[in-house]
Amino acid sequence: MERIFSGAVPRHLRGGVVALGNFDGFHRGHQAVVGHALDRARAEGRPALVATFDPHPAALFRPDLPPFALTTTPQKLDLFEAFGIDAAVVIAFDRALAAHSAEAFVGDQLAAQIGAGVVVSGADFTFGVRRSGDTAALARIGAGHGIAADVVAAVGDAGGIVSSSRIRDHLRAADPAAAAALLTRPFTIRGVVEHGAKLGRTLGFPTANLALGGYLRPAYGVYAVRVRLDDGSVIDGVANLGIRPMIDPPLEVLEVNLFDWSGDLYGRTIEVELDVFLRPEWKLDGLDALTRQIAADCVAARAALASVKPTRSAFLPDGSSVRAISGCPS
Repeated sequence: MERIFSGAVPRHLRGGVVALGNFDGFHRGHQAVVGHALDRARAEGRPALVATFDPHPAALFRPDLPPFALTTTPQKLDLFEAFGIDAAVVIAFDRALAAHSAEAFVGDQLAAQIGAGVVVSGADFTFGVRRSGDTAALARIGAGHGIAADVVAAVGDAGGIVSSSRIRDHLRAADPAAAAALLTRPFTIRGVVEHGAKLGRTLGFPTANLALGGYLRPAYGVYAVRVRLDDGSVIDGVANLGIRPMIDPPLEVLEVNLFDWSGDLYGRTIEVELDVFLRPEWKLDGLDALTRQIAADCVAARAALASVKPTRSAFLPDGSSVRAISGCPS
């Protein structure tokens, strides 16, 4: 998949079918939009593209918001590639772009820069200064540039419309399984392994530590996890996500103990999927109590993961299509 961060889309990708949106999390609803674009592109012999924004508009207009991302931009692009998309266009979202009228956005971005032949969006998509454009405006303005517009209805289930907000609510409520059902895969944090306090090594449970960055903060606590290394290995483990109340000063971090594995992970990029919430963070009575609790958490995590079917990830070189990712064997 070609990844385009600036400049006009090259000639061989122009006239394509473009799925347009933020796509944070790339959940079932987003997959319906991108899937429609991909299906139409293949049926008509056109390139299939996704156009997304970086940063998320909310991050620009509300810098005071707590971190809320379900995926980083590199993760989203990997997911698009695993889905079968030919190219992804990352549109830099800044105040200059936010000041574009709906007409200017279609003319400058969709027509001139991307050269879209068809644009596919969700029913709630808005664009232009003060969200002045909606799907009806996209169809009307697009027609003047020779761009067709398709709208994909929202995807729902018994709990309502599938949305990033619902997924965030599930994660904050310590229900990663419910979030995974909407995402079609576990919520996964990708990051570079950093040096930590090395207390875990002293206690006999060495950990790989990741900063949480711009990711949404799920419920603090201990999780059964699967870890994907940059060499394709998939390893079960247990993780503490939170502020480590036993350590002074408190520091927010994701600490992961990998089962039956040893080696040097410092500086390497890994993915940690949160599969099962085991318990909240506790402040225990000393290091002996902490050691016993970690051992018990390891036992609980192994038992929990025994009933959770592994999934493939777009992070892996052979990542399978997200269109069939749920329940795929590792």
